Amino acid sequence: MFIKNGEILLARRTNTGFEDANYGLIGGHLAGHETVKQAAMRECHEEIGVSIAAVDLDVIGVEHYVSPTGEGIDFYCKANRWQGEPYARAECDNITWFKLDNLPKTMIPFMRDAIARYLSEQSWFSGFEGNDFKEDSTSSYQNTNLLENTQD
Repeated sequence: MFIKNGEILLARRTNTGFEDANYGLIGGHLAGHETVKQAAMRECHEEIGVSIAAVDLDVIGVEHYVSPTGEGIDFYCKANRWQGEPYARAECDNITWFKLDNLPKTMIPFMRDAIARYLSEQSWFSGFEGNDFKEDSTSSYQNTNLLENTQD
């Protein structure tokens, strides 16, 4: 997550086969033997042209997601500093800074939920069972009440 001055940077996905035309957080899949932070650094450079040092990334959330096209585990990171001005480079055709309380209607639902969780909890583990994680009994598609105001 890139957050500054009460705004969050979102990218409108294109030509990925997953949630195309919807806004989401910058990210992607692990490649090879990457760590979560290494993957986040690479994806941010590939998609929006910024460079981030591992020490400037905090892992803030882990969430099991289910969407119409599949399911998986997302790791969410927050960038505290970065170098370069973000621009749409790959897998997105637009990047925009949105007010945290006025996110776009065309947004990936579980990512909207992740932003809400970050704003209310700062860090979280969701969709897991066991004593090591905070249990969550709500669906990521149902838990969007914290960010009801949206813009087109």
